Amino acid sequence: MATTKIRLVQGDTAPQLQLSLTDQRTRQAIDLSTPGTTARMLFREVGADAVKDTMPCFPIAGYVDPESGEVDFRPPYDVAGRGGRLAMDWSETALDTAGEFEGEVEVIFPDGRIQTAFAILKFQVREQF
Repeated sequence: MATTKIRLVQGDTAPQLQLSLTDQRTRQAIDLSTPGTTARMLFREVGADAVKDTMPCFPIAGYVDPESGEVDFRPPYDVAGRGGRLAMDWSETALDTAGEFEGEVEVIFPDGRIQTAFAILKFQVREQF
């Protein structure tokens, strides 16, 4: 489970969130480049049962080296999603209230398989001035 909170401000729709998904067992990037693969972030207030918002994620190029944290764009990682990277733009309603939130990323493959990232992302949204 992620322990570092991503800090945001109420009412904002930026910054874009960029994520890197790897298989927990093999430690290899999850290939998200297959046509028909979709991903989304389910976002809810901590302690809530209901999802506040669901935001689509889209594949981006590159592979994040786990040792250095640098992004490699050389082939085969020049293809969007091949290196397990996703980006997500905030909806206008996701950050409309201050508080503690959490999110999980769900990937749906073309054959119907669903893979949810085990790590839960933590968010702190402070009030706007």
